[in-house]
Amino acid sequence: MPRTVLIVDDHPSFRASARRLLEDEGYEVVGEAADGPAALRAARELQPDVILLDVRLPGLDGFAVSRRITGIPGSPAVILISSREVDEWGRAVVDAGARGFISKARLSGTAMEELLG
Repeated sequence: MPRTVLIVDDHPSFRASARRLLEDEGYEVVGEAADGPAALRAARELQPDVILLDVRLPGLDGFAVSRRITGIPGSPAVILISSREVDEWGRAVVDAGARGFISKARLSGTAMEELLG
C-alpha cells in the first residue's frame, strides 16, 4: 500500500513538481498546503502518513508546524525540506521533531524512504 503524503510549500510550481515526482515513485499525494495554518488544517483533515514540509512558510514556519504536529501521539512523520542545505538549519530540524531533512534539489522517493525506514 503506498504511503500517503501531504506536500506543504508556498511555491505552487514546487508543489506540482514534488507531486509528479512522488506519484511517479508510488506515493499517493492526498493534498497540498501553501502556508503554516493551512498545513495544520490539512494534516488534521487528511491524516497523511507523511508530511513533506517546507521550512520557510507564511503564517507559521515549518519548524513550528512540525513541533505542533509531531507532539500529538500517532501523528504523521514529518520530513522538512528547503532549497538550502541541512547544515544551515543546525539542530532546529531535530528540535522540531522531524524525521529528517531533504534539500529540494535532492528530493526523491528513495531519499524519503531512507528517513522513514
